[in-house]
Amino acid sequence: MEVSRRKAPPRPPYPAAPLPLLAYLLALAAPARGADEPVWRSEQAIGAIAASRADGVFVASGSCLDQLDYSLKNRLSRLYRDQAGNCTEPVSLAPPARPRPGSSFSKLLLPYREGATGLEGLLLTGWTFDRGACEVRPLGNLNRSSLRNGTEVVSCHPQGSTAGVVYRASGTDLWYLAVAATYVLPEPETANRCNPAASDHDTAIALKNTEGRSLATQELGRLKLRGSAGSLHFVDAFLWKGSVYFPYYPYNYTSGAATGWPSMARIAQSTEVLFQGQAALDCGHGHPDGRRLLLSSSLVEAVDIWAGVFSAATGEGQERRSPATTALCLFRMSEIQARARSCSWDFQATEHNCKEGDQPERVQPIASSTLIHSDLTSVYGTVVMNRTVLFLGTGDGQLLKVVLGENLTSNCPEVIYEIKEETPVFYKLVPHPVKNIYIYLTAGKEVRRIRVANCSKRESCSACLAAADPHCGWCLPLQRCTFQGDCTHTGSENWLDISSGPKKCPKIQIIRSLRERTTVTIVGSVSARHSECVVKNADTGKLLCQGRSQLNRTCACNIPSRPSYNVLVVNATFSFPAWNLSERFDFTNCASLKECPVCIRTGCAWCKRDKKCIHPFTPCEPSDYERNQELCQAAVEKLPKNSGGGRAEENKGNRTEGALQVFYIKAIEPQKISTLGKSNVIVTGANFTQASNITMILRGTSTCEKDVIRVSHVLNDTHMKFSLPSSRKEMKEVCIQFDGGNCMSAGALSYIALPHCSLIVPATTWISGGQNITIMGRNFDVIDNLIISHELKGNVNVNINVSEYCLATSCRFLAPSLKSSKVRTNVVVKLRVQDTYLDCGTLQYLEDPRFTGYRVESEIDTELEVKIQKENDNFNISKDDIDITLFHGENKQFNCSFENITRNQDLTTILCKIKSIKNANTIATSSKKVRVKLGNLELYVEQESVPSTWYFLIALPILLAIVIVVAVVVTRHKSKELSRKQSQQLELLESELRKEIRDGFAELQMDKLDVVDSFGTVPFLDYKHFALRTFFPEDMHNRDTNDKSESLTALDALICNKSFLVTVIHTLEKQKNFSVKDRCLFASFLTIALQTKLVYLTSILEVLTRDLMEQCSNMQPKLMLRRTESVVEKLLTNWMSVCLSGFLRETVGEPFYLLVTTLNQKINKGPVDVITCKALYTLNEDWLLWQVPEFSTVALNVVFEKIPENESADVCRNISVNVLDCDTIGQAKEKVFQAFLSKNGSPYGLQLNEIGLELQVGTRQKELLDIDSSSVILEDGITKLNTIGHYEGPPVAWERTDRDHESVDPDSALLVAWLTPDCTPNVAISNGSTIKVFKKIANFTSDVEYSDDHCHLILPDSEAFQVVQGKRHRGKHKFKVKEMYLTKLLSTKVAIHSVLERLFRSIWSLPNSRAPFAIKYFFDFLDAQAENKKITDPDVVHIWKTNSLPLRFWVNILKNPQFVFDIKKTPHIDSCLSVIAQAFMDAFSLTEQQLGKEAPTNKLLYAKDIPTYKEEVRSYYKAIRDLPPLSSLEMEEFLTQESKKHENEFNEEVALTEIYKYIVKYFDEILNKLERERGLEEAQKQLLHVKVLFDEKKKCKWM
Repeated sequence: MEVSRRKAPPRPPYPAAPLPLLAYLLALAAPARGADEPVWRSEQAIGAIAASRADGVFVASGSCLDQLDYSLKNRLSRLYRDQAGNCTEPVSLAPPARPRPGSSFSKLLLPYREGATGLEGLLLTGWTFDRGACEVRPLGNLNRSSLRNGTEVVSCHPQGSTAGVVYRASGTDLWYLAVAATYVLPEPETANRCNPAASDHDTAIALKNTEGRSLATQELGRLKLRGSAGSLHFVDAFLWKGSVYFPYYPYNYTSGAATGWPSMARIAQSTEVLFQGQAALDCGHGHPDGRRLLLSSSLVEAVDIWAGVFSAATGEGQERRSPATTALCLFRMSEIQARARSCSWDFQATEHNCKEGDQPERVQPIASSTLIHSDLTSVYGTVVMNRTVLFLGTGDGQLLKVVLGENLTSNCPEVIYEIKEETPVFYKLVPHPVKNIYIYLTAGKEVRRIRVANCSKRESCSACLAAADPHCGWCLPLQRCTFQGDCTHTGSENWLDISSGPKKCPKIQIIRSLRERTTVTIVGSVSARHSECVVKNADTGKLLCQGRSQLNRTCACNIPSRPSYNVLVVNATFSFPAWNLSERFDFTNCASLKECPVCIRTGCAWCKRDKKCIHPFTPCEPSDYERNQELCQAAVEKLPKNSGGGRAEENKGNRTEGALQVFYIKAIEPQKISTLGKSNVIVTGANFTQASNITMILRGTSTCEKDVIRVSHVLNDTHMKFSLPSSRKEMKEVCIQFDGGNCMSAGALSYIALPHCSLIVPATTWISGGQNITIMGRNFDVIDNLIISHELKGNVNVNINVSEYCLATSCRFLAPSLKSSKVRTNVVVKLRVQDTYLDCGTLQYLEDPRFTGYRVESEIDTELEVKIQKENDNFNISKDDIDITLFHGENKQFNCSFENITRNQDLTTILCKIKSIKNANTIATSSKKVRVKLGNLELYVEQESVPSTWYFLIALPILLAIVIVVAVVVTRHKSKELSRKQSQQLELLESELRKEIRDGFAELQMDKLDVVDSFGTVPFLDYKHFALRTFFPEDMHNRDTNDKSESLTALDALICNKSFLVTVIHTLEKQKNFSVKDRCLFASFLTIALQTKLVYLTSILEVLTRDLMEQCSNMQPKLMLRRTESVVEKLLTNWMSVCLSGFLRETVGEPFYLLVTTLNQKINKGPVDVITCKALYTLNEDWLLWQVPEFSTVALNVVFEKIPENESADVCRNISVNVLDCDTIGQAKEKVFQAFLSKNGSPYGLQLNEIGLELQVGTRQKELLDIDSSSVILEDGITKLNTIGHYEGPPVAWERTDRDHESVDPDSALLVAWLTPDCTPNVAISNGSTIKVFKKIANFTSDVEYSDDHCHLILPDSEAFQVVQGKRHRGKHKFKVKEMYLTKLLSTKVAIHSVLERLFRSIWSLPNSRAPFAIKYFFDFLDAQAENKKITDPDVVHIWKTNSLPLRFWVNILKNPQFVFDIKKTPHIDSCLSVIAQAFMDAFSLTEQQLGKEAPTNKLLYAKDIPTYKEEVRSYYKAIRDLPPLSSLEMEEFLTQESKKHENEFNEEVALTEIYKYIVKYFDEILNKLERERGLEEAQKQLLHVKVLFDEKKKCKWM
C-alpha cells in the first residue's frame, strides 16, 4: 500500500482570441482532474470507510483494517481478529466490480463515543467471517486487543447487506448498536453454511448492548421479517429526532431484481426495539419502470432532508442503462415520519389502523430538487453558508457537485474531479471531519482526498461569485477565487462570499458627475478607509490625476474634460492596505464606433444626445453620458447568434397534425462519441428531404440545459449528418425535431472519455509490415482512425493512416511496410479523435526475418512435416501472420498448416504439416522449395543441402572397424595393468585385515580398564538446578522476577480451584495454536507454582490422567502416556522428578556417575577425532572412528606452574600423564587437566583456554599449538591439526611446510636456530619428555577455531570425512574397512558392563523391600484404574507403567547426566548413552525381538542381555504390586514433607505470571467455556477480577 500525490497539469493560458475547440476543452477539463490530492491504495477492494474526529480515517478491505491519518498516510494495518498473515493476501472471494451497498467482507465500520465525557472513543467493526462477527477496539490504538466481540451480529454473506448505527440510550450510560442485516439468503448450499440459528432466521433488525462482552441481543431487541416478505437489502442507518431510520429495498438475491419499492423503516432510539412504522419512497419520475433500487443514502440534518440515489435495473452487462436510469431524490424527513405506518408489510408489527390490502403510502420527493442522471452511485449532503450542497459519485469515476437554490432547486452539477481509470465511485462519500474543504472519494482499491471545489478555475470576481459555490469566494489580496482558509489576511472585508453577489465585485468605473470633469472611482464591496488612486498615461507614464480617500469615502480621481484628448491608453490603479486593483483602458478607436453596445464594450463612452461614441474624458452632458452596458442590452440581444451547433433554446413551433406522420427515425450512428464531440454523426430514417428545419436536441442531466444542434447536411432522403459539440462524460437522450414539431426519439448517445492505451502486442515487427498488431486499453470505440507516425531523414515526420478494427477494449491493425526507412526504427502509434492525436505507444521495426532452409519428413504415407529453419530474432509470429506453401514436381503445390515455433540456441524452427495426402515419401523427395508469406513479406526457401547417402554408407563400416581394433588393443593393455595393481592391493589388504582382526581379538581377551572405585565426591547439582533442567530442557534462561502483588495472589487462589484449573487445561489443549512446546511449558510453570502444594498437584494429576484414559480408551489404550502431546504427560514427568529426586540422589546417583566416568575413560583410551567427535572406542556404530591410524601411548612428565589460584602447599605439581601420539594439543590439555584433578582431588584453577603447554629440552622451550608454522597443509589447502606425534619425529620435520608464505613465524625462527648445526633428535617429544603448563598472559581464546579447512584423524579422501566436510576435498589414505573395527563396540561394552548392570539394578531394585512412595502410589493408581475400566489384558497395565516411569523419567535421566551432575556432556557420550537408554527400554518391552545378522549393531550389542533384564523387570513390577498399599495419610505426609523441603526454592511469582500469559492469550475461549459449565460462576467472576487487577498493574507500570 502506498500514498502518492497527483498534480494536475498546468492549464493553458486563455488567449484573447476565441479558443480553438481543443484548448477550450483542456481549459474546461483541468479543474475536474483535481489539484494535489493524496491517494491511498489497498491490495483488496475496499468494503467500508469511516472517519473519526481525532484518530484519522479507517478503511476495511478484504479481511484487513487500516488506520490512516487525514492525509491518507498509513499508520497501522491489522487483520481481522489478529489472524496470521498480511494484508496483501487475497481473501477467498472477491466482491463484484459494482457492488451494492454493504456487499463486501467488511459490513460495519462505526466510530462512536467520540467526545463523550470521560470515555475513550471506540471503533465497532463487523465482518462476514466467523458467522458475521463484530469487534470493538479502542479508536486511538488498534494494536490493543479487542475489548468485546460477538458472532451473528452482521450478515455473514459477502453479497448480503448490513447497516447499523451506535447511540447512547436516553437516560442511561449504555451504548447500543442498532443493526439491520440480511442474515439469510435464499441461496445455495454455500450460503447456508453461515446462516444463523433457526430462532434468528427471520430477524431483520436487532438491538445489541455494546457494553456486553459478546454483544448479545436483548430479549426485546429484535424486529422480525414478515413470513412472506422475502429478502431486504439495507443501505444505511441514521438517527433523527429520537428515532433510528433504516433505508432499504426488497431484493431477490437469486434473480437480481427488486421486488418492491424502496422504503424507510423506523424504530425508537431506545433500549428495546419499538417499531414505529415504514414508508415507501417513490423516486420513479422520468423512468417507465420506476427506480426500485436504492444505491446510496445521506441525511442532511441541518435542513431535515434525506437524500437518496435511486436506480432502475440495468441488466447483467449494463445493457439496459439509459439517460434516466438513476436519480437523486430529496425527501423531507418530517413527511417520512408523518407517513410511516406500523403495519405488517415487511416486518412483524403490532398494527395500528391497518386494513387488509393496505399498502405502504409512497412518499413523493421534493420535485424541484430531483436530478436525473444516467449513472449515479453515491451521495453525500451538507449545508454550507445556508446553502445545501450535494456531492454525487458516478459509475464512470466522476465526482459531481450540486448546490441547491433557495427553493431547493437543483442546479446543473459541476464536475469537480474525475478518476483517470474511470472506476465506479463507492456508495459512501465521507467528509473530512476537521476541514470542510476536503471529501474522501473511494473507488475500487483506492481512497482519495479531494478538494470540495475548484475555486481557482474561475478567473474573475464576477465569475467566482456568479457560480454560487458556497465553498468559494473572491480573495481581494490575492485577486483570486479561493477557499476562505486559503485567503491571506482573511477577514470579512478581504474575502467576498457568494452572499455578496457579482455586483459587489470591486470594479474601476469612469463616471461623469459634471460636464467639466470625468471621475475615475471604484465600486463594489470595498473598504473606503486608507485607499489611494492614480490614473496615468500608459504610453508616456504621465500622471493624469491622483487622490486619497477622505472621511470614509472611497478614493476618486477627477480628470478635467477637454474637446480632444491625445491620451489613448490609460492605466488606473486603486491601492488598499492589503491589495491593489489595476485596469487598463484603451480609447484608441472610440470615434470610429457607431453603435452603443460596441462602443461601451470597448471601454469608450456613448453620448446619447449626439449619438456617437466619444473618448470618456471629452465633454458631454452628464445626463447624456453613458458607460453602462445595461442600457445597450436590447441592442446586444439583437446581435446575430451562431446558427451552427452550440447551445440554444429549443424551437417551440407548431405543425399540422397530418404532417407528423411523414418523418421516421431509425437509428443514430455512432452511439458513443468522445467528450470532444463528433463532426459526422449520421441519423438514418425516412423522408428527411421533406423538412426545411431539422434540429437535434440532446438531454443529459435533467437539471442542465439541453443542447440544440441544427443539421449539418441532409445527405439524402434517408441519411443526414450532424456535428455534435463537446460535452462532459454522460449518457444523453437524443431526439430529432422536424420543422418545429414534436421531438422524435432517436435513442441514447453516450459521451465517454478519450481512449487510453495500456499495451501493444506484439511490440516488435518486421520492416516489410503486414503483421497483426493489437492495442489493449479502453474507449477505443470512439476512434476516428489510427495513424503510424515515423521520422524520416531531416526530422520530417510522416503519418500513415492504417485500417483498423476496434472494439471497446482493443484495436487490431496490420503493420504498414516501412521499406524506405532505416532497418531499425521506432514508430509512434497514434489515435485520432476529431482533431486530437493521442500517443498510444511505440512499435519497433526490425530487419525482415531470415530463413536458412527447410527439410521435409514423412513418418506415414499420408502426412508430411515441413520444418523451416530461421535465424533467431525477437519477432512474435502467430498463426494468423504466416502462410506456408510447399512446391514439388512440376509446379505442384500444397498448403502447409502451421503447428508451432520452437526456438533453440542457434536457430528457430517453424513446424507445419500437410495432411490427408497420398505418396508422401514421393512428394518429400521431389520437393523443390517452400514459399513463406509473413504479412507483406513473401520469400522462397531452398531445401537444406544433405551429404550423399552412398558416401556415408561406404565410410561408416571402415570407421567402425578401425575403432573396434583400437578399442580391443587398449582394453587388453589396461586389463593386464589393472589385474596387477589389484593383486598388489588385495595382498596388502589381506595383510592389514589379518593384523587388525588379531589385534582386536587380543584386546578383547586381555584388555583391562582401570576403573577408579573411589572418584571423590559425586558432583550432584542442587535440587533447584536439577528441577529446572528437567522441567525446561530447552529453556534454561532466567525470566524476570516479579514482586508478589495482589493480582498474583488472586491468580494463585484461582488456580487452587480444581474445577477451574482442569477446565482451563482442557480448554487450552483444544486450541489449534497451543503447541506441544506450549503444553510442556505450561505444565512446568504449573509444577513450579504448586511446588509447595504437592498434595493438590497430585490430585490434579489424578483427574487429568483419568481424563486422558477416557480419550485413549476410545482408540488404543496401549498408546497412553507414550508421547508428550498433552499437559498431563509433561506434568507426570515433572511430578516423578520432584518425588524421585531423593531416590535418584541416594540410590542411583553414584552408579550412574561411575558409568559416565568409566565410559569417558574408555573413549579417551583410544583416538578421538576432534573435528567429527568420532572415536575408536564407542557403543554407537555411527560414531565409530574406523579410519584410525596406528597410535601409541606417550608418557609425559608434566610440571604445573604455580599460580595464585592454586597455591596450596600439598598440591602435587609434578605429575606423569599418559597421552596418545595422535592426540591434538587441545586433547592433551584436557588429559593433563583430568590427571591433575585425579591426583589432587581438586581442579587446577584455570580454564583450558587460559593455559598453554610448553616442551622443555634443557634450556630451550617450545610452545605446543594445534596450528603453527610447522603444521602440515594438504594439497587442497586443508590444514592438518598438530598432534603429539607431530612433535615426536626428527627435528627437521618441524620445519615449515607452507612454502607459499613469505613471512616467518618467530617460533619457527627459534626452532630453526636450535635445530642447527647437527639436527640431534633428542629435542623431540618422547616418553619422559617434560611439558610445562603455564598461564597465558592475555587473549584467552581457544587455540583453534575449527572449520571446513581443518582435519585431524579423518583425512579428506575418506568417506566419513566427505560426509562431514563435503565432497570437495581429495587426498590419499590407506584403504580401511569399517567392519574390521566392530569389535571395538564389544570391547567398550565389556569395559563398562559391570558398572552398567550395577546401575540398572539400582534402578529396578527395592532397597529395604520398599518401593519409592511415588512409584508405589502411581502404579497402584494405574492398577485401580484398569480394574475400574474392566481392562483384563495385563499387557495394557504393564505398558502404562512402563510409559509413566521408565519412558517418562528414567530414560530422560539416563540420556542427560547433566540434569543430575555438574558435568559437561559431549556429543560422543550422548550417542553412547542413547544406546544404553535403548537397551534399558528394551528391557521393559513386552515384544520379543527377532534379530537377524543384518540388524543394527546398536540392537545386537545387548541382544543376549535383554532377556535377563526382562525377567528382572517383571520381578520388579510384581514385587511392587505385592507390596502392601500405601494409605492416603502416608502419601499425603510424604508429599507434605517434600513440599516443605523445597519452600522458597523457586520464584513462584514468575511461574504465575507465565501461566497468566497463557490464560489471557486464550481469555475469550476460557471465559466462554466457563460460561457453559455449571457451577463455575464464581470462578468466572474471579477470573474477570484477576484480569482487571493485571490490567491495572500494567497501567501503573506505564505511569
